Amino acid sequence: MAEIVLGLGTSHSPLLTMDADMWVERASDDLRNSALTTSDGRVMNYETLLAERGPGHTDHCTKEHLTRQVVQSTAAVERLVEEVARVKPDVVLVIGDDQDELYKPGNTPSLAVYQGPEIVMRPLGEIMHDPPPWMKIAISGYAMDRAYRFPCDAEFALALTECLMEAGVDLGVHTDIPDPMIAAFGHAFGFVTHRLFGNQQIPIVPLLLNTYFPPNVMRPWRAYEVGCKIAEAVAAIPGDKRVAVIASGGLSHFVTDAELDKGVLEALRKNDREAIESIPMEALKAGSSEILCWVMGAGAWSHLPHRWSDYLPVYRTPAGTGIGLGFAAWG
Repeated sequence: MAEIVLGLGTSHSPLLTMDADMWVERASDDLRNSALTTSDGRVMNYETLLAERGPGHTDHCTKEHLTRQVVQSTAAVERLVEEVARVKPDVVLVIGDDQDELYKPGNTPSLAVYQGPEIVMRPLGEIMHDPPPWMKIAISGYAMDRAYRFPCDAEFALALTECLMEAGVDLGVHTDIPDPMIAAFGHAFGFVTHRLFGNQQIPIVPLLLNTYFPPNVMRPWRAYEVGCKIAEAVAAIPGDKRVAVIASGGLSHFVTDAELDKGVLEALRKNDREAIESIPMEALKAGSSEILCWVMGAGAWSHLPHRWSDYLPVYRTPAGTGIGLGFAAWG
C-alpha cells in the first residue's frame, strides 16, 4: 500500500523570493493597505493599527535586522529542500489555497483535488502591466512569470479522490487548464514545485483548500479530520508509493501575531488535536487563513514524529505588519 513518509509545512511569502532591500520596499504596501486584519477578526488601515498598537517594532524593521532574517529563512527553505531530497518521494500531495488564480470568488469549492496530468502556472509576468519591482521578483520566484508546467500523478489523484469520497469527504475536482491566461495554478503550488524540489520533477497531487473566501471555509476541526482521512485514503491505495504531504502557506499575516503562530506550531509539534481544532476562526482570516493548510496537513502526517521546526516573526513596519514565517518537518 502507499505510505505517507514525510510531512512538511512551509510559508510561501513573497519575502522568501527576495533580498532585504526588497523586504524593506515591501513595507510600503503595508502603509497603503486598508484591509489589515488582526487576530480578533477586525479590519483596519495602517494609521488605525499604529494608533492602537504604537510603534513597538521599530527596532525589528531595520535593514540590518531584516537581513539577518533573510539569512535564517533562506537556510530554513534549504533545509526543506534537503528533506525532500532525503526522502525521495514518488508523489507529493500539496495542500494549498487558491487566491483568484484557478477558481474565482463565487465559484470556489471548499476542497478540490486536481486530477490532470500536469499543472500549468498562471503567467502573471505576461498578464500584469508594470508591477512593482518586488512583485516582479516574487512572480519569478513562484514560477509565474510564464506558463510553466509541472507533472502530476493523475492516476494517484483519481484513486485518492475515490477513497476520500468513500470515506465521506465531498470534493470538487479539476482536470485541465484550457487557458492559463484566464485561470491556472498560483503561488501556493508554484513555490513548492519551484523552490523545494531542486532539479527534480516530482509528480504532485494538488489539494486546493479554500481558506480565503467565506462562507464555505472549513473549520479547524474539520480540516484536521479530513487530513486524517487523507492518511487513511493514501494507505488504502494499492502499490508501494512513498508519499510526502506539504502544507503551503501561513503563518499569521498581514499583521504578525507571534503568540498565535507559536501556539499553532507548538500544538502541531505535540500533535495536540484538541488545541489544533480549537484555533478560533477569528484568527483565520485573510492571509492568516492559510494556517488551515497546516491543520489539514497535521491530520495527514499525525502518525509521523516531529523532526524540526523554525519560526521568524517578521515585522516590516513599526506597528507590526508583516508575516510569521514558519517551517517544519515530520517523518
